[in-house]
Amino acid sequence: MNILTNLLAQPAQPSIAKSPKGIEIKSKREIEIMRQSARIVATVLKEISEYVEPGMTTADLDAYAEKRIREMGATPSFKGYHGFPASICASINHEVVHGIPSRKKVIRTGDVLKVDTGAFFQGFHGDSCITIAVGEVTPEAAKLIRVAEEALYKGIEQVKEGNCLMDLAAAVQDHVESNGFVVVEEFTGHGVGRNLHEEPSVFNVRTHQMRNVRLREGMTLAIEPILNAGTRHTKILRDRWTAVTLDNALSAQFEHTVLVTKTGYEILTDRTKL
Repeated sequence: MNILTNLLAQPAQPSIAKSPKGIEIKSKREIEIMRQSARIVATVLKEISEYVEPGMTTADLDAYAEKRIREMGATPSFKGYHGFPASICASINHEVVHGIPSRKKVIRTGDVLKVDTGAFFQGFHGDSCITIAVGEVTPEAAKLIRVAEEALYKGIEQVKEGNCLMDLAAAVQDHVESNGFVVVEEFTGHGVGRNLHEEPSVFNVRTHQMRNVRLREGMTLAIEPILNAGTRHTKILRDRWTAVTLDNALSAQFEHTVLVTKTGYEILTDRTKL
């Protein structure tokens, strides 16, 4: 889940930090718990990617996700968070983030479907998002989804002790723009752990607003680039949650919860290892 500054608190900080002040460094015990919360999230998203089919509604996916999260001993991180009414964000096509699941939202062949969810387990959150191509999508949509996932991993590759958040942002931005897409700047990644949103904000573009924190072993970050096929600008609908592209162009997003290790990184929400 992204940080929406007018709803979800934690606005971007305009200063450049020389130390990770206010950023939690997780202990070995806390990291082990986060591995479990993250594994729950990864499991749910993998299952949803296999479960979804045309004709379902986004409310169907939400019900499935909540059921599975609770079956695995966790609670949904998103449900009730600042009043959000569901366990997943389900955003289709030009919906960028924070789409509210509904029985009226029917999933159709060709849709670009973003599913974002989190799980709270023994005091710690995991957070992740995938974009699903529903059936056969257009070549442009397929490229957008591919580049969005690649951009996430380009950013993750910069995660290692001693690097800075600007290294991550630059890698994401350069990959996105070299492929003809734009990064949505209003929403950022974030620290994650005891709270769903913690310091620092994790930008996906070079910006003076960034606290250019030097990464340290034990930090846990939710890294989540969001790409648009047209303008980067968005607006919030009347539901006060759903963000959409101003030009109705497609949008795609991927997110992982990532641990900074002594030798590099560990993707806690890695679905490939389930």
